Amino acid sequence: MKFWISGGLAALALNGSVALADSAGETWTPESFTLSNGMDVIVLPDHRAPVVTHMVWYKVGAVDEDPGKSGIAHLFEHVMFKDTDDLEDGEFDSIVSSVGGQHNAFTSWDYTAYYQRVAKQHLGQMMALEAERMTDLIIDEDPEGSFITERDVVREERRQRIDNNPGAVLQEQVLAEFWDGHPYEITVIGIMDEVEALTPQDGIDFYKKYYSPENAILVVAGDVSGDDVRTLAEEHYGQIEPSGLVDGSRKWAEVEPLTEIQEITHSDPKVRQPVWYRYYNGTSQRRDPEFAYALDVGLDVLGGGKTSLLYVALVEEQKVAVNAGAFAWTGLHDDGPTVLYATPRPGVTMEELEAAVTAELAKQLEAGFAEEDVVRVRNSKAAEAIYARDSQQSMANLFGSWLAIGGDIDTLLSYSDDIRSVTTEQALAAVRSVFADGNNYIEAQLLPEDGEL
Repeated sequence: MKFWISGGLAALALNGSVALADSAGETWTPESFTLSNGMDVIVLPDHRAPVVTHMVWYKVGAVDEDPGKSGIAHLFEHVMFKDTDDLEDGEFDSIVSSVGGQHNAFTSWDYTAYYQRVAKQHLGQMMALEAERMTDLIIDEDPEGSFITERDVVREERRQRIDNNPGAVLQEQVLAEFWDGHPYEITVIGIMDEVEALTPQDGIDFYKKYYSPENAILVVAGDVSGDDVRTLAEEHYGQIEPSGLVDGSRKWAEVEPLTEIQEITHSDPKVRQPVWYRYYNGTSQRRDPEFAYALDVGLDVLGGGKTSLLYVALVEEQKVAVNAGAFAWTGLHDDGPTVLYATPRPGVTMEELEAAVTAELAKQLEAGFAEEDVVRVRNSKAAEAIYARDSQQSMANLFGSWLAIGGDIDTLLSYSDDIRSVTTEQALAAVRSVFADGNNYIEAQLLPEDGEL
């Protein structure tokens, strides 16, 4: 079980406008419908192998947590694998394993998802298991019970993944400032003191409100038809009564621009390789897809890998860095940061590195982008969208995550056409607007214990 911090259409996307065609000329058309209890269903047929990926996405994540209850969305993901009225602790895992399947779950700011990948004849069984824990999870005050024990597990997970990871500590500090006052400001795993204070009653209240069919999306990808899925979904999920407690409102909000330049430094003896970052205000594909696509293309030209302008200049030519680049978090519902980063070559100070990155950024934005570089990036992203169809699980993830934040299927299906339509002028303008002189940012440095290189 894990928690996600980023993603989006730029990472995985589709080709076409309404129906997609593979290299053999077969059309591939997602099907969608809604059960009478409000549960949305998406079917992604893929008949190449007798396998299915079954996912249930709940439209609840860290963004929906009440003040002082941080981490409950992620904690509850853990609890969902424990006892139900008909399943003992560990039995869910045993059943999935016994049929040769795989399963897991993950939590983000925007959603929580559960999935299984099994042979297609076991799809109904997986639906029965998910329906069971949607309705009959056991949560009580027993100190040896699931809620208390998993709360301790999450505390240890935080120690290992955040508190003992210098890079994660720095990122948590930076994002708390970047999203100051926004629901995203608290990490998905939660603040330790608040996680420790969560009670079984908190879990019961959270469960009753959010784990309800009208707040869920069922995604099935694989060797099935829409009729197959509809029959099974109505049998296993369609009989579940909606809670009526979810009104559809979420705590998403506009992300306020940074009001000043800030510097955050974190030193730790575990750091062997220092890293320099700058976090600028960015965008979101959900809120502004046209600008987000242009920014994604422009950032790839500028800093997306070893052929990018920043890498070639700073690593290969000037030899002041061993790595350098830029990227944006555009896959959240609300605006994420756009990030510059670089790792100094031995003997290069952070001050020298910063000066070199700043000068090179200004130089490249003044010179503009070559048309062939933009075309190369556009084609690469469109190709990635096509290649994503090879992964049944990737497609299920893509559809589920996008729909869970309120996106629509047509936007997914038109991604390749939309990304190919980004012009050189649009890509350059997007990058220039983010990195414009006068824009505020957060500069962050990860350093060894003594703060020296």
